[in-house]
Amino acid sequence: MPAPSLRIGEVARRTGLSVKTIRFYCDAGLLEPRERSEAGYRLFDQENLAELAIIRALRAMDVSIPELARILEVRRSGLCNCSVLKDSITAKMASIDQRISELSAMKDELARLLDSWQDCGGARADR
Repeated sequence: MPAPSLRIGEVARRTGLSVKTIRFYCDAGLLEPRERSEAGYRLFDQENLAELAIIRALRAMDVSIPELARILEVRRSGLCNCSVLKDSITAKMASIDQRISELSAMKDELARLLDSWQDCGGARADR
């Protein structure tokens, strides 16, 4: 007997995502509900829950929606997507390294500014 279909509220409770976020993922083409009820409700299955776990993890790494769509497409095709996922993670790591470098340079510049700061001699605003 197949597992029962889940309505979006139950999926939200199980995944920790908001209903609005799940609807967004559906509208963006990342998530395809298993079916619709006679009343038009989106109905999800265990595979949808597994895909939402992947989406959530990759979004936490700031993987873009188009990149997510590509990863899910490869996954759904049944082909091994290890290289796709590894490439995506490698690119994200490079992006993070670049951002760390930029933030470090910004911090150094602020430290230099602070070190060279001279009081303006005006009245202090005590709060």
